[in-house]
Amino acid sequence: LVNAILRKLSAAPAPGKPIVESIDALAKRLGHPAWLARRWDLFYGREAALAICEYDQHEPTRGDLFVPDQAAEDIDVNLIDDGSRLIAEIAAAIHSAPQRIWDACAAPGGKTAVLARRHPNADLLATDISAKRLQSMRRRLEHELPDHAIRTLAADASHLPASEGSFDLILCDVPCSGTGTLARNPEIRHRLEPSEFERQAARQREILTAALTRLRPGGRLLYSTCSLEPEENDEVVKSALAHSGFRSALRIIPITESLERLRTTRIIREDADRLTQLVRGNTLRTLPGANFRGDGFFAAAFAREP
Repeated sequence: LVNAILRKLSAAPAPGKPIVESIDALAKRLGHPAWLARRWDLFYGREAALAICEYDQHEPTRGDLFVPDQAAEDIDVNLIDDGSRLIAEIAAAIHSAPQRIWDACAAPGGKTAVLARRHPNADLLATDISAKRLQSMRRRLEHELPDHAIRTLAADASHLPASEGSFDLILCDVPCSGTGTLARNPEIRHRLEPSEFERQAARQREILTAALTRLRPGGRLLYSTCSLEPEENDEVVKSALAHSGFRSALRIIPITESLERLRTTRIIREDADRLTQLVRGNTLRTLPGANFRGDGFFAAAFAREP
């Protein structure tokens, strides 16, 4: 009976796209909560909201941002989305020669592997709050990078042991709502509530504030999420810059500097027009299907004054 019903449905013509379509109708047609589509319409415009919803309806595919054969040879890039890899490459590019690196929310380890490959002589610490995920990550890194000494530690990024000291380069790819990954994780759209964004933002501010206190003078930190929501992105960055302890010590590095460095070193393609579409102000903003083929990410690069 089920097979018969499915065969009948598969043979039916797909519903056409209306000439005029409200944002609520668009959301219903493309299987997204209307309140979420309305947010994207407000923040990014109707065309981008439509592109994101359409992209989320298909299994994600790899784009063509990176130059072929320029990936870290020892890293299985098939296990890391182009958006995730771009974040890791930007993090590695914002500091030319860090002695100590901290990947604060490291599991499942794809970004850690890129950092290790780009800075093989650095002392690299990878932490995650989940001991189980950390164990799986450790096995992955031992397989992919057997010659790299990467230290792992099960720890809450907001309460790193004082004995670990300070770092020249920190990657804070923090836990988030994941609205930039709905093509990869379609179940998120069915359980997400608007209150989740502020709940996540409170945790993100806590992690970022703690990480910034571990940043050495002259050091660099990349804050990133795979969320499309301003509460978890721009607002968290503004909060850090306004913090009384950092107000005179921090500045934002334009993300275009890192993208240009990646372009000139032949890690990403020489497509200047495409790269400018990924920048909003001084930050990175990839929108799945709208300006990027991959997960949606936000990133902001901090520099601590010497």
